[in-house]
Amino acid sequence: MVTTLPEGTTGESTSTGLGVDSSGSSTSSAASDTGDASGTTAPRLDLGDKPDLEPPQPAGCKGKIDFLFVISSGAFVEDIQEQLVDAFPKFIDTIESKFSDFDYHIMVVDGTGGWWGIPKCNEACPMRPEPVCTNYACEYLDLVGPCETTYGAGTVFNAGTGTLNKPCGVVGGKRYMTREQPQLEETFECVARVGVNGGDVLGYQLVHAVSPELTNPNGCNEGFLRDDALLVVTLATASADYNSPGTPPEWAQAVIEAKHHDPDAIVAFGIGSYKNADECWENDRVCQLVRQFPYSHWIGAATPDYGPGFDTATDLVEVACGAFIPQ
Repeated sequence: MVTTLPEGTTGESTSTGLGVDSSGSSTSSAASDTGDASGTTAPRLDLGDKPDLEPPQPAGCKGKIDFLFVISSGAFVEDIQEQLVDAFPKFIDTIESKFSDFDYHIMVVDGTGGWWGIPKCNEACPMRPEPVCTNYACEYLDLVGPCETTYGAGTVFNAGTGTLNKPCGVVGGKRYMTREQPQLEETFECVARVGVNGGDVLGYQLVHAVSPELTNPNGCNEGFLRDDALLVVTLATASADYNSPGTPPEWAQAVIEAKHHDPDAIVAFGIGSYKNADECWENDRVCQLVRQFPYSHWIGAATPDYGPGFDTATDLVEVACGAFIPQ
């Protein structure tokens, strides 16, 4: 299990200090407080009447955090979803205890995208001739809108095996939860149980979830991303995501661009096939995606308790939030 922190931070884990440039190559995210971009340690020059140039001072995220969960709905992920649901309340409570004014957005994106529920059940309602359609959400089909089948849109209503087969009651007409959301734990459970009738295109879904077309006015995820908030991305899957177009560096770069080209404004937490990020092989594209970010942590999906992993992610959130410079 490996946790990465930018150079200059403190903690038990060591830092990779790596970001990603526009070409997908790794670049150093650390900078000397006394040097310039060339690495020199010479004193700053007096610029006469102009003030000496100083780096921007971190303002911190001040408790503003946008949480994005991208969760697989492929086969064999029911246990992963169960563990997420169990770990979520403590995760949020622990973060809340660290910030006096905790202001969150929480959005879940299904790892499938492109379709909603079980197509053959949608067509068969209300007859439900297939066993898989038993208890299906036929009575709610008139609530299914364009965003239910839009790649990267936040989920507010899941249907199919392993879901609650009902609208989740996300308030305010949004596709994410805020501090105004009543019964947060129950609502998160409803949206996080995305079921097992879908697939795994987590990279593609992540890129679309933070894209301008979805986050700008009139987009499905309008208002989710805030310029003055830290972004915490959690990816959960039992697969390696062979189907998403593009590459992990390209997916990471899209997220970094969504946060004004600041990789330090993002914390990435991954749950997947390998026990730790050092063991993940080149073809595990979800694991490789998580490793692109300076603040990152990875645990194995078979871990019996996700709590300790989320505790480490919480520590990363606290460090990243303190160093955050809002755009």
